[in-house]
Amino acid sequence: MKVKLFDESHEKDLENAINTFLESTKGDIIDIKYQVSIGVFGEEQIYCFSAMVIYCTKE
Repeated sequence: MKVKLFDESHEKDLENAINTFLESTKGDIIDIKYQVSIGVFGEEQIYCFSAMVIYCTKE
């Protein structure tokens, strides 16, 4: 069993990164965990979109 972590500042970038990974993975996807965090710096809001893909590779 393996994990792959993703961290992007925009949800579309995260979606593209995960889809690219899933297309290239020849194993079985066990689960995908998704999380959004927000921080405030002055008047600016900073978003962090992250995901963890848990998968098994076929040898």
